[in-house]
Amino acid sequence: MIMVIKKIVASMMAMAMTVSMAGCNNSNSESTDVTSADTTATAAAEEAKTEESNWDELDQTAITAAMGMGWNLGNQLEANSNGVPSETAWGNPTIKEDIFKAVKDAGFSSVRIPVSYLSMIGEGPDYKIDEAWLNRVQEVVDYAINNDLYAIINMHGDGYYSVNGGWLLCVDENQDEIKAKYEAVWTQIADRFKDYDEHLVFESMNEVFDGTYGNPNPTGYENINSYNQIFVDSVRGTGSNNTKRWLLIPGWNTNIQHTASASFVIPQDTKCESDGNRIMISVHYYDPYNFTLDENMSSATTQWGQYATENFDNWGQQDYVDNQMKILNDKFVSQGYPVIIGEMGVQNKSHVYDKHNEFRRYWNEYVVKSAKANGCIPVYWDNGWNGDKGFGLFNRLSNEITQPEIIEGIMRAITTEGDYEIPAPVV
Repeated sequence: MIMVIKKIVASMMAMAMTVSMAGCNNSNSESTDVTSADTTATAAAEEAKTEESNWDELDQTAITAAMGMGWNLGNQLEANSNGVPSETAWGNPTIKEDIFKAVKDAGFSSVRIPVSYLSMIGEGPDYKIDEAWLNRVQEVVDYAINNDLYAIINMHGDGYYSVNGGWLLCVDENQDEIKAKYEAVWTQIADRFKDYDEHLVFESMNEVFDGTYGNPNPTGYENINSYNQIFVDSVRGTGSNNTKRWLLIPGWNTNIQHTASASFVIPQDTKCESDGNRIMISVHYYDPYNFTLDENMSSATTQWGQYATENFDNWGQQDYVDNQMKILNDKFVSQGYPVIIGEMGVQNKSHVYDKHNEFRRYWNEYVVKSAKANGCIPVYWDNGWNGDKGFGLFNRLSNEITQPEIIEGIMRAITTEGDYEIPAPVV
């Protein structure tokens, strides 16, 4: 998700959490977040090395059905303070397994776990990942898989020009160093998880671009294509189940138009040992911006869709959703490449319009319905914040559902076979 949105929401979260949970985000959070996981995760890793996990081969149709509706553990393992990753840095509490139980019970089948590495990567030429941090990542992945959820892990904030310590920078000149580091880091991650079964998916990166909007920088896009190829080769090269694992690949800034363009190159996957393609495509969907992400209440809109009567955008409506999903189907899904819409959602503006949640529900339900009809896997963006401008569906302290209507809508969309009439917003 766009970093400015994350940071603004995170700042609000941090202030609120300070009031409601004193000491949650203290100056020693970086060390306390990871040390509790060391012994357990290390033991799990050693056990995994001794015996390859069972493996169920899932083709495109099977993996799409199995992953169903997804949910993001946003603003946690990708959060950082001055380039130091910390799961509590942006105001969320320490991750517990109970949140995954709640997500599973609500009907979700998969979770995306964004991860930043940043200062947790050592100096070259080895670029060794901090052991405690990788142990903690593994522990959180285990929370998901132990609750029969599919898990996606990525390299999230390392490619942002706006993040202190960002290094996966597609238009910087030191590309040889960047690519060597990228290969070393993904090789370590892949090796740690190589014996995990088909419930684990790797995503190469998140929203990598040059930080400017408009047409992609051609050299920058070539580097992104190179990163994706390095990622595929590095993961496959670690062997075991990684030779068969589904791998998720984004284009320029996970933008649908730029990913469906001729500039995007799907990596060669010659080391894959599965019978068929095992590459997925990653995009995000947040249109129209003024309805989904705009935090300026003088320009933000609060209604959307065919029932909107005031304060709505003149673009990005239902026909636009269907068009975008059809592009993804025509370009990728129909050619054997599953598409994961790794982030989608609408921030809460109920503080300015008390019926806003009804239109949030309608947008989410419509997008999920259209995504499913076009063979895509939608994953809702949840940043853990439930107040003004938040995306939260759950309270991460109590694990209680906070937006039952939105969850009901997206579950209706993902489980209903065939066409149906989405309930109108109640206003």
